[in-house]
Amino acid sequence: MRVFSQLLDRLSLEPRRLAKEALLVRYFQETPDPERGYALAALTGELKFKHAKPAVLKALIAERSDETLFALSYDFVGDLSETIALMWPAPSDYGASAVREQIELTGVVDALETAGKTDAPRLISTWLDQLDETGRWAVLKLVTGGLRVGVSARLAKTALARLGDLSVSDIEEVWFGLKPPYETLFAWAEGKGERPDNLDPAPFRPVMLAHPLDADRDPDQLEATDFAVEWKWDGIRIQAAAGETRDEQKVRRLFSRTGEDISRGFPDVLDALNFNGCIDGELLVMEGGKVRPFGDLQKRLNRKTAGPKLLKEFPAAIRAYDLLSLNGEDLRPFPFDERRRRLEAFVADIDHPRIDLSPLVPATTWEDITEARNTPESRLDKEDAAAVEGLMLKRWDTVYTGGRPKGLWYKWKREPHLIDAVLMYAQRGHGKRSSFYSDYTFGLWRAAETGDELVPVGKAYFGFTDEELQQIDKFVRGNTTNRFGPVREVAYSKDHGLVLEVAFEGLNRSSRHKSGVAMRFPRISRLRWDKPAGEADRLETLEKLLNPVRVASS
Repeated sequence: MRVFSQLLDRLSLEPRRLAKEALLVRYFQETPDPERGYALAALTGELKFKHAKPAVLKALIAERSDETLFALSYDFVGDLSETIALMWPAPSDYGASAVREQIELTGVVDALETAGKTDAPRLISTWLDQLDETGRWAVLKLVTGGLRVGVSARLAKTALARLGDLSVSDIEEVWFGLKPPYETLFAWAEGKGERPDNLDPAPFRPVMLAHPLDADRDPDQLEATDFAVEWKWDGIRIQAAAGETRDEQKVRRLFSRTGEDISRGFPDVLDALNFNGCIDGELLVMEGGKVRPFGDLQKRLNRKTAGPKLLKEFPAAIRAYDLLSLNGEDLRPFPFDERRRRLEAFVADIDHPRIDLSPLVPATTWEDITEARNTPESRLDKEDAAAVEGLMLKRWDTVYTGGRPKGLWYKWKREPHLIDAVLMYAQRGHGKRSSFYSDYTFGLWRAAETGDELVPVGKAYFGFTDEELQQIDKFVRGNTTNRFGPVREVAYSKDHGLVLEVAFEGLNRSSRHKSGVAMRFPRISRLRWDKPAGEADRLETLEKLLNPVRVASS
């Protein structure tokens, strides 16, 4: 565990994305199989231990420490693994380095995967007795399944791709269906083996993303007739994949745009996937073909399962944008107009109320496009118009490419008073909120000499529900990197952090703020658990709003 724990320790202290990537590349290069494969599995959240749960850890530390002292320490530290690692009493014979050297990641994983319910606590306590503080912390992080070192699954896969000439999209293409310790995957990445066979009948495909439209420049440089125009719905982007195994077992999966399998939370949608293929679309709560507010969908997000009451009150459905594969044929190399034609026929053929077609917007000029963006209610019924965030523009001749290629897809949001920001600091509230971190400072990305950095742009302390407050408070406690009196700094980077959609009434230029702007009446509009921190907005986006936004004179 020594090398792995040192890696986690350095990753947790390193704020720069490229530096984290370099640490991972070096670790993968210098660490043999299967050790590095299990490390990759841990970093990507692929290790699950049936009988090693947080409750087991709490019971173990309760046997070795005062209950009140632990509760106070846990509240102060905010992280279970860190608290136990710091409080675990060292045995009298501690210092037997020869024994500690024998504990390696592979052995820990193998033991936990085969351990029975009574074996797991004994194994964990033995390891904690034999390891130093950092090693204990690493084992506990591994057991709880939440490393929280600022490394996303995509960043870990990017580092793996850098072992050779692959791209992260190449890795993601074969990822689903492979199991730790990924020896064939590492061999392929290093040019020592063939591309692994992906036998998964319902894999995740790397998602194609859009660039924000620059309304001051792009219409003068782009031909409106080159683009299909779609409504941008206020839900979450998903992929719905279905297929059959070799023994004709049906497999259905629902993925977020980052590749997280969210199937268990949406059994009503899975039931609709009676096809062999993959569609790209928007997950919405819909009733009678009409889109309901995003708040209704939010009640179903971040849940492992959905009970009958929730399914009945908030029925989910897919509004389809694209068809990526069908009956074994990969459609991504085809231009969008061909994929769209097949999508229309596909949706009509399956004829299911849980899957409908996102309509194209009739628009052949920039005047048409602008009018549709500003007044969707003139083209849609009231419910659907209220669920429109803006427009998507997709070149008719575009093949489907993972990532965010330039000049192909654009998004043009309707509402300029909304930004996606990253949570940077949290402070305890007052009164009934005194036990919660409820005051949030958030920031946007901007260019700096060492790369992109987050700069604070505002602070908000309302706009969220009590349930959301508890969710944010849990995130703050579990991702604290620094403390300044009552304020906690949380982990944030391109690949890790909590994105907040912030609504505000106006802007003022301000010399008192590091960002140079001051928001009027900012509030949390919603939590973007589905959005990576690296995709939050930039300070330039906010600065462009200074001219069109009417602000009160100070």
